[in-house]
Amino acid sequence: MLRDQWHLVPTAITELPMAMMSRGWEVTAGSERYVARLVDTAARLPVEAGLAAAEHLRGVRIEAGEPVRTLAGALTVETARGALAVLRRPPGRHLDGADPVDQQWWGERLGAVHRALQDFRHPGLRPWQLLDPEAAHLDAESWLRPAVTAAVTAATRLTVTDRLTYGVLHGDPAPEVFVLDVSTGRSGLLHCGAGGTGPLVYDVAAAVLYAGGPDRAGELLDGYRAAGPVAGDELEAALPVLLRLRWAVLAERSALRGCRRGLAAARAALGSMPG
Repeated sequence: MLRDQWHLVPTAITELPMAMMSRGWEVTAGSERYVARLVDTAARLPVEAGLAAAEHLRGVRIEAGEPVRTLAGALTVETARGALAVLRRPPGRHLDGADPVDQQWWGERLGAVHRALQDFRHPGLRPWQLLDPEAAHLDAESWLRPAVTAAVTAATRLTVTDRLTYGVLHGDPAPEVFVLDVSTGRSGLLHCGAGGTGPLVYDVAAAVLYAGGPDRAGELLDGYRAAGPVAGDELEAALPVLLRLRWAVLAERSALRGCRRGLAAARAALGSMPG
């Protein structure tokens, strides 16, 4: 597909760590490095919104992967397994989510991206939608539907009763998405995810989950507070609720894919949360 649609002849392809919303590979072709992303077909337009968001970030001097159009001028290509996109990889190494210093970079870049995209608009941006507690695949295990229902109920109450800061969400801000160029000190991100809008704390909750939970994400949160548009009191109030929702999303997707390991991790996490 890379050869046919982008005229790229890879000399190396390395799979990136598995993310919740997509699969990714780093590709070397000649002297250039790229990132290829594969998402569900239903996410094709939101991903194209994310590619446009990356171009927007580059326009305001935030390092981000540069979308590479196909020979026909398209941003994505439909394949038998989903929609494929290619970006020119920004320089730098991946961040380590367990490293305190890297966590500072991670949180700061996520906050800077949220702030830079506050005025970004695109027709492919989809509004934030909560999980459907009535979905048939939630019958996979007896605890799953009640857990998802409780998480959705709490998130609905939060969005109705609290004034949350909304904006463009990355959707899956894993540490591997962010890079640091040690030669220049500049940090950036590989891609902007599947573009959507919603409460920005949901992105923070997703990052905290990748960091290992609130007890292991102190530096990440400090970095975000320093650069992001969300006030500290909102972050403190909303984070536990949206962290529970993120675990519910992981459980729902694991049930949909038949992933027993993901279901077990989500069950343990949801069972240990208060309320």
